Amino acid sequence: MDNNANPSHILVVEDDASLRKLLIEELQDSDYHTLEAPDAEQAWQLLNDHPVDLVISDLRLPGADAMALLQQTRQLPVAPGFIIITGFGTVSQAVEALKQGADDFLTKPVDLQHLLMSVQRVNETRRLRLELVRYRELLGSGDFHGIVGRSAPMQQLYSQIRQIARAAGPVLIEGESGVGKELVARAIHAESEVSEGPFIAVNCAAIPAELLESELFGHAAGAFSGAQKARRGLFLEASGGSLLLDEIGELPIGMQAKLLRVLQEQKLRPVGANREETVEVRILAATNSDLEREVSEGNFREDLFYRLNTFALQIPPLRERGEDLELLTARFIDEFSARRDHPIQGISDRALQQLKRYPFPGNVRELSNIIEWSVTFCHANQIDIEHLPERLLKSSDSQTDTALPAMLAHSSELIPLQELERRYIEHVIKQVDGNKRRAAEILGIGRRTLYRRLGEDDEN
Repeated sequence: MDNNANPSHILVVEDDASLRKLLIEELQDSDYHTLEAPDAEQAWQLLNDHPVDLVISDLRLPGADAMALLQQTRQLPVAPGFIIITGFGTVSQAVEALKQGADDFLTKPVDLQHLLMSVQRVNETRRLRLELVRYRELLGSGDFHGIVGRSAPMQQLYSQIRQIARAAGPVLIEGESGVGKELVARAIHAESEVSEGPFIAVNCAAIPAELLESELFGHAAGAFSGAQKARRGLFLEASGGSLLLDEIGELPIGMQAKLLRVLQEQKLRPVGANREETVEVRILAATNSDLEREVSEGNFREDLFYRLNTFALQIPPLRERGEDLELLTARFIDEFSARRDHPIQGISDRALQQLKRYPFPGNVRELSNIIEWSVTFCHANQIDIEHLPERLLKSSDSQTDTALPAMLAHSSELIPLQELERRYIEHVIKQVDGNKRRAAEILGIGRRTLYRRLGEDDEN
């Protein structure tokens, strides 16, 4: 039995027709897809025309033998696993076959149970090897000023950043919590003409309202109790560079008017000072609030909104970024496992599928936290489903438990029990990603019974 949702494709190369038929039937009965060839020449033609995960070949074949075929398979873009069987095996032959790249060497008469165990082991080893290659490729994928992503929405975002960075007006960066607004602000700064100047970020929601004006604009010595020395403020500190005003929607209404004046006149007056100072700084503002709604509700000044909205960037949430989930997962695994003595080499398919089913309301920040948790509690070579936080599993269970009742509840038709049974079987198959053997185990019926109740041939 193959544990993957997609059954492996196996090529059996054997000149003995009766043995070839026996092997084919045994493999098909274990849900493997099969191809067959009586010699190496026909096998090589099939390998060039069809994707094959594993080759099972007799050592002695008409014409070229299995060792020659093994070397040919190494020319393929993705080499299949390779098991050699022979009735004339010696220790030296087995050693040589393994040296040449064979995954196993079995002798005749073939113990079918042993063969199936070998097939499962070779398939699993090959799958892990391919996952490691894919994982390393993901790690090698470039990023954009620290932003990881190559999906179409992110490529569009990168293009917008490059264009906006060349301008000088304020930029409003919008997006849900955890999407990486500060990273986008840093990328704008890095692409701009003031990239050599300072980049300063301030969270407007984290500073008490009574201290915010002094923090942003500075103060003169003696301006208030405790102000023994003059302070320049973040606007002046960022002069010649960029200033990110994060959580701009939390700015008190009184400070909004003062900020607008600075943006319009490029001048500010420190608290308690007698004169104004000129400031030259690129203003970047970020928010996860709907500022237009805040304007309509009287919580945010309309004139300031339109001033900040000179250039607007909308960062897509993680759920709309498709392939980026896998890329980010690989990066976070590498980042967090680097801190451990036991490095982790990727994530299993089923754990990755579990991540893909999760909606990620906290976006990239939440994914980072999940992977940090998983790396911490993983003591294997890769993260599997049991290493994920429990809330992900509960979320999936909740979706699974309610899917079928919802389907029935919204149906006005009265259907026969046999049809209801068929729909439920199809529902279970869908929940296990098409793995009919796994579905049969969950349903407590045999695989052939499952096919029969679906009205399918048991060889499908």
